[in-house]
Amino acid sequence: MVTRDEEDINSQAILSMISRFSLFAELDENEFNSVSHYLKILHLTKGEIIFREGDSGEDMFIHFSGTLNAFITQSDGTERSLFNINQGDFFGEMSIITHEPRSVSISVTEDATTIKFSGKDFYKIINEQPEIGYKILHSISVVQNSWLDETSKSFSDLIRWGETARRRAVTDEMTGLYNRRFLEESIKDRFNNQSMNFRIMSLLMMDLDRIHSINDKYGSKAGDIVITAAAEEIRSCLRNGDIPARLSGDEFAILLPDTDRNGAQKIAERIRKKIEGRKIDVPSSPGSSELVTIGTRTSIGIAIAPKHASSMEQLEEASDTALRKAKDLGRNRVEVFG
Repeated sequence: MVTRDEEDINSQAILSMISRFSLFAELDENEFNSVSHYLKILHLTKGEIIFREGDSGEDMFIHFSGTLNAFITQSDGTERSLFNINQGDFFGEMSIITHEPRSVSISVTEDATTIKFSGKDFYKIINEQPEIGYKILHSISVVQNSWLDETSKSFSDLIRWGETARRRAVTDEMTGLYNRRFLEESIKDRFNNQSMNFRIMSLLMMDLDRIHSINDKYGSKAGDIVITAAAEEIRSCLRNGDIPARLSGDEFAILLPDTDRNGAQKIAERIRKKIEGRKIDVPSSPGSSELVTIGTRTSIGIAIAPKHASSMEQLEEASDTALRKAKDLGRNRVEVFG
């Protein structure tokens, strides 16, 4: 496998064409330009193997020209061809999203040009430019859904499982916020890629005050309604690039990149006031169709890196300590670590 420099005379023409392929179809010109410098053009020769079944999946690919074939190796050692990969098709995305081994092997059956998009860069874009990340993920979903309509039921079931796994890889199903795994990967990435001039970030840790009394009085369904409403208010208070996550139950965390103490306190207070002011309709009792209007409140703890932490674990511990302080001081308040 030979990799040529992206500044090869044909590189710009190739990138211009792939900007119209399905994976990037929802991006405007500026958004695609933000992504394009992460893409590597590979010129492949007949007989090469791009990856094998069972390999760890670290990259995805967008096919530009030539012929590629997907195959599996059967128990007797023979290879069975499954399908060819056409121009504009992307492949390998399942492994980097679900962190599962490759399910097939991909071989070059005629000299080909393919573009590599590393999983590390894929997640970097999602972390740092979430609007672009959402568009790419949506494009993947659209293509996967079109495949469902064209394949047999057994294969459709497999892809549906993959689509569910993909969504669960980065989001909390009930609230639509990110999940703990995505949040922690985002924090680790920022610590691992710090330079001499560390870019400040703040972490908000929060939970809803006395949610258990709501569950006890109105039922668990009411509790879920309250948690979902709180998630909506959290999302409404944030900026592009902020990363809100539901950790479990009524526990949330929000990563605020490039945000100092004052900025974090302002956002936290905005969230606290929005949640306190939200009126929520819930069943008056478990199983009842009659509704009552209730409210909820939240306590929030803040920690800032690098001031309070030099690792993800330290940052989470510091913000959790600040949260406990907010609760000890009477709840429905914001406290900073230290």
